Amino acid sequence: MKAACKVLMMGTHPDGKGGIATVVAVLQEQGFFERNQVRYIATHAQVGALRKLVTAMGAMATVGWICLVQRPAIVHVHSASGSSFYRKSLILLMARLFGRKTIFHLHGAEFRQFAYDKSGPLGRWWIRRTLAGSSVVVALSESWSGFLHALSPTAHLRVVFNSVSLPVLPQPLREEAGRILFLGRAEKRKGIFVLLEAMALLKQDFPEIMLVVGGDGNLDAVARAVERLQLGAHVSIMGWISAAERNEQLARAAIFTLPSHDEGLPMSMLEAMAAAKAVVVTPVGGIPEAVEDQVNGLLVAPGDAAALAAAFRTLLTDVALRRRIGERARATVAARFSTEVVMEQLAGLYRELEGPALP
Repeated sequence: MKAACKVLMMGTHPDGKGGIATVVAVLQEQGFFERNQVRYIATHAQVGALRKLVTAMGAMATVGWICLVQRPAIVHVHSASGSSFYRKSLILLMARLFGRKTIFHLHGAEFRQFAYDKSGPLGRWWIRRTLAGSSVVVALSESWSGFLHALSPTAHLRVVFNSVSLPVLPQPLREEAGRILFLGRAEKRKGIFVLLEAMALLKQDFPEIMLVVGGDGNLDAVARAVERLQLGAHVSIMGWISAAERNEQLARAAIFTLPSHDEGLPMSMLEAMAAAKAVVVTPVGGIPEAVEDQVNGLLVAPGDAAALAAAFRTLLTDVALRRRIGERARATVAARFSTEVVMEQLAGLYRELEGPALP
């Protein structure tokens, strides 16, 4: 039998895709689990439908057994929207029935649409009940905390930012002039098609410009847009890439961009900032709490290809500005989003929940 744990944590497999997997992998790599007596159980994996069901059911059974036998003080789940929410909400219900304190840690940028547009009255009631019934609901930003308070006014909310490790920067820097990196799901919500329109506006003046697209999504549609805009010489569609390849692409990039229409607090943006890259992003979700326009990044309105192209033009032509913004971005991560800062916040939350009651 495994050693007793104080905290039982659940979410996507750390080797999987998406923000939750990245967050969990960072905690795992930095020794957070060992220091805080956390046992992690994957409730979802990037496998076929049948194996996903088996994984989810096995996780439920394991959670029940651990709550009954080892009696952890806290059950902490990482959740997105849709089926992820329903799986985790049932786990939280079971944990509460066993008398465990619970943390609902929300990551999904589409949770607002899920709660208000895609869920009927019964679904919204269950969402509110899950939030209100949790000992703590963790939001990734102040803006998301405000949204969750409006959705469930009695929920006990805390803001804990996503964290990233500060990599050692290569010396000399390896960035390649004109190279722009996009890391995320290649779909309309992430602004990929607006980004391609911006590239089309720049290709004449910057013949060396190259956009690298790392991520899954609707890659066939992206390829068709590249052909329509005659960007074949200026776009490289890599698909999903490993952590090692991500680090390689970050080192080579001059600029990072994620022109999303909605977000939580994107891990790929924080990773780029930690790598001292100038970021061009949109002021949606928790992004404005991390990026100040013209200081540690450039902010452009979502859906505005001309403004996006203008921001790229500024950074491509002013190397000193690009480097200065990148340095400030890295300093921001070190001060507010580093693993040390965020892991201490989570550890403090655990200590608080282990006490008699929250204030």
